[in-house]
Amino acid sequence: MAGIPLKADSIPACKGLLGAARSGMQEVLCASMHPHTCAWPGVQLGSVESHHSEGGSVVGAGGTNEMNAIASSGLFFKDGKKRIDYILVYKKSSLQVEKRSTFEKNLRAEGLMLEREPAVTNNDIMFVKIHCPWETLCKYAERMNIRMPFRKKCYYTDWRSKTMGRELKSWLPRNPMKLDKEALPDLEETDCYTAPFSRARIHHFTINNKDSFFSNSTRSRIVHHMLQRTKYEDGKSKMGINRLLNNGTYEAAFPPHEGSHKSRHPIKTHGAQNHRHLLYERWARWGMWYKYQPLDLIRRYFGEKIGLYFAWLGWYTGMLIPAALVGLFVFLYGLFTMDSSQVSREICEANETIMCPMCERNCTLQKLNESCIYAKVTHLFDNGGTVFFAIFMAIWATVFLEFWKRRRAVLTYDWDLIDWEDEEEELRPQFEAKYSQVERVNPITGKPEPFQPFPDKLSRLMVSVSGIFFMISLVLTAVFAVVVYRLVAMEQFASFQWYFIKKYWQFATSGTGVCINFMIIMSLNVVYEKVAYLLTDLEHPRTDSEWENSFALKMFLFQFVNLNSSIFYIAFFLGRFAGRPGKYNKLFNRWRLEECHPSGCLIDLCLQMGVIMVLKQMWNNFMELGYPLLQNWWSRRKIKRGGQLLEHKISLPQWEKDWNLQPMNLHGLMDEYLEMVLQFGFTTIFVAAFPLAPLLALLNNIIEIRLDAYKFVTQWRRPMPARATDIGIWYGILEGIGVLAVITNAFVIAITSDYIPRFVYAYKYGPCADQGYTQEKCLKGYVNSSLSVFDLNELEMGYSGYCRYRDYRAPPWSSSPYEFTLQFWHVLAARLAFIIVFEHLVFGIKSFIAYLIPDMPKDLCDRMRREKYLVQEMMYEAELEHLQRERKKNGKQYHHEWP
Repeated sequence: MAGIPLKADSIPACKGLLGAARSGMQEVLCASMHPHTCAWPGVQLGSVESHHSEGGSVVGAGGTNEMNAIASSGLFFKDGKKRIDYILVYKKSSLQVEKRSTFEKNLRAEGLMLEREPAVTNNDIMFVKIHCPWETLCKYAERMNIRMPFRKKCYYTDWRSKTMGRELKSWLPRNPMKLDKEALPDLEETDCYTAPFSRARIHHFTINNKDSFFSNSTRSRIVHHMLQRTKYEDGKSKMGINRLLNNGTYEAAFPPHEGSHKSRHPIKTHGAQNHRHLLYERWARWGMWYKYQPLDLIRRYFGEKIGLYFAWLGWYTGMLIPAALVGLFVFLYGLFTMDSSQVSREICEANETIMCPMCERNCTLQKLNESCIYAKVTHLFDNGGTVFFAIFMAIWATVFLEFWKRRRAVLTYDWDLIDWEDEEEELRPQFEAKYSQVERVNPITGKPEPFQPFPDKLSRLMVSVSGIFFMISLVLTAVFAVVVYRLVAMEQFASFQWYFIKKYWQFATSGTGVCINFMIIMSLNVVYEKVAYLLTDLEHPRTDSEWENSFALKMFLFQFVNLNSSIFYIAFFLGRFAGRPGKYNKLFNRWRLEECHPSGCLIDLCLQMGVIMVLKQMWNNFMELGYPLLQNWWSRRKIKRGGQLLEHKISLPQWEKDWNLQPMNLHGLMDEYLEMVLQFGFTTIFVAAFPLAPLLALLNNIIEIRLDAYKFVTQWRRPMPARATDIGIWYGILEGIGVLAVITNAFVIAITSDYIPRFVYAYKYGPCADQGYTQEKCLKGYVNSSLSVFDLNELEMGYSGYCRYRDYRAPPWSSSPYEFTLQFWHVLAARLAFIIVFEHLVFGIKSFIAYLIPDMPKDLCDRMRREKYLVQEMMYEAELEHLQRERKKNGKQYHHEWP
């Protein structure tokens, strides 16, 4: 019936809702759905419902053999009926017996059902299985204001445009990136109105099966809520599973996975065993790398917080496609025009131009044409498309963030997060212990709680800020050490025995410097994490979310400075203070400062960015997947060495398989966001010098999505399904990076690249002076104009004649030798003017685009207002029908008006 125009009174779900019938173009369309589609379906093993796929169905209820298999699978209690909603793990040898027994006694008093089970592979481990009965679920769902479905949605839509759109789609080829929803019924969107659950109005809600009405993630969230608020000792703050995990009462607490992620039978013929299996087959497998992500299923299994992360990661990856294509086009433009470039051609043909020695002792005189390869490679990144690409990427960053806000608005609407407000968090135990003597009334709860005085908070914040500046100074010290290495290695490589190293000593110096710098970066990251923990704990944040935000900000600052400080040095300081021949500046009066290559410093910047970006992405991918794989392999190996499973042919229950997996990171998604935000900085901040950065980021993210998916589905325990409405502090950091990217790209184009000197020469000094810069021939003579002359006799190294060096200085025979020429001041003025114009232009465009793009799509606003109106009407009619049925049941006369 889907797609057939129906009248309002033809379907009971819509009857009476739309009394004022519209005529003409609009028809009321009510989605024709299976009754339990609105019940937040989960693949519930052992429940009445069954889910069909191509040629098969998932396990349904019925049969003693099926029930025995269900009980032994590790998803239910021993009776095979009560589903396990949460797992607690403790050691029998633990001394916290009294706390544990009190805690479990209070859990039973709250309505939870507990069952103990010893571990198969370790006699000291005991599992506590927790089941939440229907009555308890309803009670806490009402307390937590959990929104549940109560009626199918009805839409007003333009039937003619709907039909035309469907006909147009039928002519278009099928998008290969879309998932096959016919083969995956669990990916269908929930198409129901929702409202906060209420036991008094339970008759309003669509309850076809009590076992599946609350999804597995919702059940786990309710149990986690109870675990966080149950006492284990007498006392105001003696409550919560987190404190019991910290003091060793329990070893772990986690919701169980829904069975194995693998099956002996193909999913196409036998269907999915459970949601975990479905996620693995349709999301985490490498063969699905080109498919869209099943975000609804991810959210249903892992919760909204993780679902939003993967939605953001997928959106970021998709937005990288146009940036990567434009960057690749700029690179290919440089590749195809490399041989026809006037500047490169002049350098390659300059076989009589002698360059001044670039080091003190071991360097020999070189001809300019020996830099031919460097000149051509520099043209790949520094060409006519550089400025356009820098402006494009600045606008791209704004468009990405603005459209993400719209995408987030749609997701929060679809996932029922519009009216959701974060629950009042409990205080951190460390905060309570530190400030238990000072109390004030919480303005939200109205209860007294520990309070941190402002002078104490300010003093701790100042110490933390001082620690941050100290660590940043440590980063700068490490960069300085790498600079000293480059100065020392420069002399050594110039006199190296190997001809290749001696000829390309600058490339060898830069390459080894980059590798050493990368090793220092990765080493310091380990130190920074420990320092960030220490400083954050020193601040004593009030809640866990405040702690996470403070820790995330410190980690970003540390790693951002650590990762980019050497790049900033090469971009803006390398070769700027070297001096001139005969009057070079020296570090500690010993080592001559490094100069840029005759073709410019941009090639060093490209090398630095490319090597660090590639190596860091490879290292991150190994640590994200390779390290957990090794840990889980070692755990399985220890179990096999025990010999128990091999000897008795015992299969591990699901809770023990989950226990042998790795827990999710202590700080949740912070590492995942941090990696992507740092990559976003690489992609935007110096993109004018390295247009291939978006392409490398795109290729990495395609792998990253499947790596993270595989890790969440197969290598980690199931995290607690948490709710969230946005990506938190990271959005503000992304906006800050977007602003910094405009400034740095302006400086890279103006100072690091030769775009401005070429521009000034073409318009003022070249053959096309005062005629307009229209052709490549206007740069004829540019290389000779950009090189100054020096008398080799002044070096006292046994050379005679003249050599050339990169600068705008007067020749030795002029009245004021080696002074800056007028062209130098023209170039400097043009550089400053370009920075000002570029920044104002790009910031103006960014602000205008941000103003034009609303944060929420108009159709979504209309849908929200329409839904609010319909929900009120539905609740009114449902209550009226219920009261009329009650009167009829009691034999009382009733009328068709509100009683």
